[in-house]
Amino acid sequence: MPLDAITTFALAAELNEELEGGRIDRVQQPEKEILLLSLRSKGKNRRLLVCGGTGGARMHLTENNLENPAEPPMFCMLMRKHLVGAKILSVTQPDMERMIVIELDTHDELGINSKKKLICEMIGRSSNVILVGQDGRIIDCMRRADFAGESGRSMLPGMIYRLPPKQDKVNFFDVSDENIDMECDNADSTIPVDKWLLNRFSGLSPLICRELSYRAGEDYAALPSYLKGLKNTVAGGIFVPNMLIRDEKPVDYSFMPITQYGDGSRCVPYEDFSSLLDAFYSKRDKAEQQRRRSRELQHAVKTARDRIARKLAAQNQELMQTENMEDIRKKAELITANIYRIKKGDRVLNCENYYEPQCPAISIELDPLKTPQQNSAALFKQYNKLKGAKEHLNVLITQGESQLDYLNSVMEELERAESERDISDIRQELIETGYLRKKKRSKPERIKKQAPMRFVSDDGFEILVGRSNAQNDELTTKLARRTDIWLHTQKVHGSHVIISCEGLMPPESTLMQAASLAVYYSQGRAGGKTPVDYTMVKFVRKPSGSMPGKVIYTDYKTIFSEADENLADRLKNNS
Repeated sequence: MPLDAITTFALAAELNEELEGGRIDRVQQPEKEILLLSLRSKGKNRRLLVCGGTGGARMHLTENNLENPAEPPMFCMLMRKHLVGAKILSVTQPDMERMIVIELDTHDELGINSKKKLICEMIGRSSNVILVGQDGRIIDCMRRADFAGESGRSMLPGMIYRLPPKQDKVNFFDVSDENIDMECDNADSTIPVDKWLLNRFSGLSPLICRELSYRAGEDYAALPSYLKGLKNTVAGGIFVPNMLIRDEKPVDYSFMPITQYGDGSRCVPYEDFSSLLDAFYSKRDKAEQQRRRSRELQHAVKTARDRIARKLAAQNQELMQTENMEDIRKKAELITANIYRIKKGDRVLNCENYYEPQCPAISIELDPLKTPQQNSAALFKQYNKLKGAKEHLNVLITQGESQLDYLNSVMEELERAESERDISDIRQELIETGYLRKKKRSKPERIKKQAPMRFVSDDGFEILVGRSNAQNDELTTKLARRTDIWLHTQKVHGSHVIISCEGLMPPESTLMQAASLAVYYSQGRAGGKTPVDYTMVKFVRKPSGSMPGKVIYTDYKTIFSEADENLADRLKNNS
């Protein structure tokens, strides 16, 4: 959700206090619409995230490590040229607009000191990040527009930068208390209070309009006191950063507690707006970013999986047709045993079925154009064909089920991949197993293997977690010691987990934390209590010719645990 004017006002004041006088050391562009500025301010190293995306435009300090592309985009290279070494003079919000301006003291191409502005506009689909020179002209912007568009402005290098056009509404921050009373008295009472507030005043978001309406009991007579209270809050800089949580998921944020949803949601206060925005967008965007990055790969895996599933269904159907092959063999042998009773041209053989108790009578159809010997040979041939087909189909079905199980595990890995490197490793694994074709490159690609994820338990034991099926194999069969403890969710796809204990039996607390990690990095993440098997690595082996990640194990015990994201983050930070 977009930042509203009041949150932007509070955020700009917070950033100005933290960053004024700071100097920019590095500029990176980890995502298409995100700039990351590394700087030194007030004796501390800081990272400022500037996003011009339509769905999450914002500016705030961040603690998250963002992965950078192999080659920096052209916009990033230009920003480095102009911003590296620049001193931050101020961080402001002009005219209570949804935008933040960073005033910079830097130099031009000739080395002459000049003032520049880095502007982050957070106005919905027209959001943008713009660098403006001392002459007021646009040096470049993240999203160029050579037509007026919604904002009524063209955004191209060399053009004069102009502020967004003002809305045809009353500026809430400029209106006097007397005018607030007058506006409410003259309001059309047939219009809902929140709709009227949104249409009448600029600077108020839909969320805040609904909250004011709720607190006033949707009564225009009670509304002025709440509007004046909000004005005093802004004037006094009294803000409480809050994240709105519903069903344990972040759904919104504000500069004040939100009460309109009652027990349907809860507000979690944060120390400052940067930590609030950092947490909100990290949680909201993480899953979406991974889905976007892995969408092409998921499509390829799903196509292969569906193809194997269709083939398995056809093979199982063929296997069902072999169920009567023993009856065919018995009929062939009965014809041979009663061949003296049959004459050429007979259509039916009536004889005793000595394969059944009491030898009941049985009728066997014959081909009248064949001799008795030919009828028997034809049935034996049909039996042998079905017998061979059954043996072959059983092998194919076993292989197909193994491949289907493997591809299901890959789909699960893609769902919980945490970075572009994780996805690249899975792609390489699929190439090596033959499910993807290797792309032709002018230069051979140098692939650097990732290490397993590393955690440290509260007792000080190292816990390693595989990122993919191929890494699971390497972790269990090569990296782990024979006396280390191996864990895996029972009958559920997931990562191999190793407790490095050098022959010692880890305490129960470490075992439970490792089991929680095994559930968190598995298909059972959202399934509550999940059984986790554990044993020593020496009791785990990989069957010859099996798919990546497939192992069998003995001498194991089982404990129950559940996924805990906070625990996973804490143990990762311990490392």
